[in-house]
Amino acid sequence: MDPELESINQPQSAKSAHEIASLFDGDRLRQARHLALRTKQDLANAVKVSPAAIGQFEAGVTPPRPELVGMLADALDVVPEFFMAGRPQSKLESGDAFFRSLRATTARQRAKATTYTEQVWELVNAIERHVRLPGVNLPGFDGGEHVTAGSDPVATARAIRRHWGLGSEPVSHLVRLLESQGVVTVLVPMVEDEVARIDAFSTVALSRPLMVLSLDKGDDVFRHRFNAAHELGHLLLHGEATAGDPELERQANQFAAEFLMPANMMLAELPERFDLRRLAQLSERWGVSIKSLVYRSKELGIISDSTARRAYIRLEQLASNPTVAPRPVRLFPGEVPAMLSQAVELAATRGVTIVTLAAELAWKPAHLRRLLGQVDTRPALRIV
Repeated sequence: MDPELESINQPQSAKSAHEIASLFDGDRLRQARHLALRTKQDLANAVKVSPAAIGQFEAGVTPPRPELVGMLADALDVVPEFFMAGRPQSKLESGDAFFRSLRATTARQRAKATTYTEQVWELVNAIERHVRLPGVNLPGFDGGEHVTAGSDPVATARAIRRHWGLGSEPVSHLVRLLESQGVVTVLVPMVEDEVARIDAFSTVALSRPLMVLSLDKGDDVFRHRFNAAHELGHLLLHGEATAGDPELERQANQFAAEFLMPANMMLAELPERFDLRRLAQLSERWGVSIKSLVYRSKELGIISDSTARRAYIRLEQLASNPTVAPRPVRLFPGEVPAMLSQAVELAATRGVTIVTLAAELAWKPAHLRRLLGQVDTRPALRIV
């Protein structure tokens, strides 16, 4: 069903503003405000109260007056029931999620990102009331408790390859593989400028490992795969660590390189000079960019720093060439998350629909579709 028609066909709010105000959950207001990328001042201006009043609402010091409930919901694009206490939720601090570079992200970006992750957990929690998802098959995870699997990125990458029976072969469908091993992965199109610089983030602070990927910084399947492998490194290596340390990012990169391009195979297959044709073949075989292969060649001592620099210059010159140009992720189904969407389809056999699941979560159906990756890109016909 078209998302707009779906929202029209939703039952109207069954709860009065007085009921919602009496059970108002300030943390839900915080969540909605972060998702909308609004400051307390922004929201205060929209509903004609002071920023201090917004702070009191969020802290639970005092609830908003009933007449403000609908105004807050409209300003933040949620249903009024979203603010009611009583639904399962989990609070995630920004330090619990790993971002590629804290220097490249603002506090507001990270707040939105962690709030997305909180909501992914809520979605998973709701889905699992209807469908059993794959069990978590990661070393170090036991019944929701996480113990760091190792401290050596290269050794950990080799160990997880053995654990999953990958040997030294290329990983053909990385995101599908992660989902089959119980890692919840979502692809969220964060189109706002404020979050466009965030590639991916992940956390083990909740009951399941969660990974959120975004296309908008660079819709390229090779970059996307490296990001996912990088986040897998965080999940396995850094469960007890606090995000933000550049050394952790370096380790996650080392893990991703070994996981996607095992040293024993690269030493045997990479050319000893810049050979674009050969590198293009290896790029297709291993599912990594030619630039990553050049870097790996330098890292393993196959080529010199000066050869690598010349190669990077040449690749920049060929940026528009189909051999080098980015390829959209959605052209590669095995790299697009599908577990949650398939679970919702399976739940439909038990009478659970997008509309009923959204009502269970107190979300708009369009928001649920967004987290499931069901983004409708068709232009909308307007009759005037």
